[in-house]
Order: sequence, then C-alpha cells, then structure tokens
Amino acid sequence: MGQAARQMILTPALCRAARGLLDWTQSDLAERSDVSRSTIRDYEGSRHDVHRATAAQIRRAFEDGGVVFMEVEGCGMGVCQKSSPTPPIA
Repeated sequence: MGQAARQMILTPALCRAARGLLDWTQSDLAERSDVSRSTIRDYEGSRHDVHRATAAQIRRAFEDGGVVFMEVEGCGMGVCQKSSPTPPIA
C-alpha cells in the first residue's frame, strides 16, 4: 500500500470502531497517541479534520494496540483485531 493510501484510511467512524475493538476510551487513545483528548473528541464527532501527522499518530497507536486497517471489497475500509496465535493443545 502506498504512502498516500495509508494517509487516507482513518475516518471518524473508523477511529470510533478501532477504539471499540480495543475497549479504549478517548482518554486512553489520547495517552497512547500523544494527541489531545479534545482533538480526538472533535475528530470523532466530525467537528473538524485532523492533520495527516495527527492521523498517523492515532493510526500508529491503534496498530501498536493490535488493530488492523483493511480494505473490504465492496465496502471500503474496515478494522479488525489481530488474532493471537492459538496455543498448541498439550
């Protein structure tokens, strides 16, 4: 995926969905991404857009937390959680 495509994947709805997958509050995301909670609140509420660098910080925090952003054919961008390897049965 090119640099430009990676920049465009975060939307307010995806941000809320990714937080939900991780069970993070806006404050949790703010702490992990070094972005103010008010910026996250306003972005998720579609009050304003965020700069590309801010979106990259938020996306990186989600990815570090185990979220995967992916293109879903016929639907657009989606999020899912990385699965942990299944432990071997003894």
